Amino acid sequence: MDTPKNTTPVKFKITIVDDEKELVKTIRDLLEPRNFEVSYAYNGVDGLAVIRGQIPDLVILDIMMPGMDGRDVLIELKNSADTKNIPVIMLTAKDEQFEVDYGMELGAYSYVTKPYQARHLLKHIEKILETKNA
Repeated sequence: MDTPKNTTPVKFKITIVDDEKELVKTIRDLLEPRNFEVSYAYNGVDGLAVIRGQIPDLVILDIMMPGMDGRDVLIELKNSADTKNIPVIMLTAKDEQFEVDYGMELGAYSYVTKPYQARHLLKHIEKILETKNA
């Protein structure tokens, strides 16, 4: 008889939108063993479709992507009644203060720069989800 690998209920759904496939895999490998349900997309257009299709608890979003960049995705999310309350972590190489300020003005909940430390990203995720659940 086959036994399920993990019988603990999933805590939260997280969507990652980033064009760096290896980075997406690394974050998935970080989150899935911690019982997060992870979906992902490699560009902004597909990311919006994934997010709208399942309404995750949190989005991790890159800025620099081909086609629709992360800022445009964030604007779309914040202008839609269905997605405006989803917290978004901007995870990007753009580390200039004006970039951070602009991302926060657009509605990002948090801003983490690449290269990131896994522990640091996890703390951001946990803090946001604790606040959301309070």
